[in-house]
Amino acid sequence: MSSILLSKIVSQMKLENLTPDIDISGIRITQPDINRPAIQLTGYFEHYEATRMQIIGFVEYSYMESMPQERKEEIYDKLLSLGSPCVVFCRELRPDEAFVRYAKKYQVPLMMTKKATSAFMAEVIRWLNVKLAPCISIHGVLVDVYGEGVLLTGESGIGKSEAALELIKRGHRLVSDDVVEIRKVSEETLIGSAPNITKHFIELRGIGIIDVKTLFGVSSVRDTQNIDLVIQIEDWDKDKEYDRLGLEEEYTEYLGNRVVCHRIPVRPGRNLALLCESAAVNHRQKKMGYNAAQELYNRVQKSLTRRRGEDEDDEE
Repeated sequence: MSSILLSKIVSQMKLENLTPDIDISGIRITQPDINRPAIQLTGYFEHYEATRMQIIGFVEYSYMESMPQERKEEIYDKLLSLGSPCVVFCRELRPDEAFVRYAKKYQVPLMMTKKATSAFMAEVIRWLNVKLAPCISIHGVLVDVYGEGVLLTGESGIGKSEAALELIKRGHRLVSDDVVEIRKVSEETLIGSAPNITKHFIELRGIGIIDVKTLFGVSSVRDTQNIDLVIQIEDWDKDKEYDRLGLEEEYTEYLGNRVVCHRIPVRPGRNLALLCESAAVNHRQKKMGYNAAQELYNRVQKSLTRRRGEDEDDEE
């Protein structure tokens, strides 16, 4: 199961630790969902997800302030005894003495943020969704081409890195070479990134390792990118049938998500970088509602219909 250290969340979200005496170095978050314990503060603990981060907003805080001291002691004891990874107070709200006392008793860290509750929830859920998403590593090259994430796959040595280098020279951006880490952040979205050890590097056979960021500048790289299109590069086979119209999309699947896939055959003289650019622009155009292959098909159909009409008129 994927997990992330609470200390990383504290650093990323710029949280203030209200209980520095509690050791958070070993606390891990295992799911991106959060919980606002409003109903638990009323005493209802059925189906309470204690494994989630607990968020206290203005509504919960106001209710806590209105509770009698005896009721506070009872509810705080029950709430914090269940072992939540942490409790975050939004809008710079601070817990009262009783809440801090029970938090220390059960070793539940208390954090505070200046952000509004909804804004903080949206940000932390989005960030955790990426960090805790199911992940696989594949052999390939990921490049941002005109805003489309193009994943180049194929056998080792077929020219993926060389194509990526040419795309970078044309003003596009490298995400990862050789190994691409793919994370499923939703049922529709796959995000690709590079392992930290190879980030911004490209291996070129005969030359060696080059640092793209150093050679071409920071505008030539990016850390993550949605995977919108897969281009499978393969050796040209004269006996093999290749799609020449593109009326029907082919797909490949990663982590249960389908991604449009083009098989591009290569042989000496073919400009692979230009083909990748054309594929990316064509894919973007299809997403905007225009399909060149469908337009050609419609023109042919109209032409055939017109000819049939002319033939019928001649017969009459």
